[in-house]
Amino acid sequence: MTERLQITRRQKRLSMTALVDVIFLLLLFFMLTATFQREGELALDLAQAGVAQAPDTPPAFVQLRADGLRLDGEGTTPEGLRAELLARQAGHVLLALGDGVEAQAFAELLHLLQALPDWRLAVLGAGR
Repeated sequence: MTERLQITRRQKRLSMTALVDVIFLLLLFFMLTATFQREGELALDLAQAGVAQAPDTPPAFVQLRADGLRLDGEGTTPEGLRAELLARQAGHVLLALGDGVEAQAFAELLHLLQALPDWRLAVLGAGR
C-alpha cells in the first residue's frame, strides 16, 4: 500500500509591525524634508512705539463698502484708485471697511495698495 503523506500547510500570520515602522519612518522623513511655503500671504506693518511725525501731505482716505470703493468720498474703481494714488505724492492711505465687505474684496484691495511704492497703509476697521 501506498501511503500518502499529508502535509498540512500552516498559515503564517503577517506581522504589521514592520509595515507600520516603515510607514512611520517615511512619514517622518517627508515631514522633516518638506519645505513649507506660505502662499498668498499678505504682510501688514503694525504700529510701533515712538514719536509720530505729522505727514507732509494729507492721507488718502479709502472706503471699501459692500456697494463699492470710494477715495476721499468719491466713487472709484480699483484701477482708478491705483492710477490716482500713483499720480499723487507718496504718503499714507487710511483704509476703512464698511459693513458687509467680503474677505476676498478686502484681500484684493490690500494686495493692490501694498504694491504701490512709498505708500504706507493703515486699516481702520469697520465703520458703524
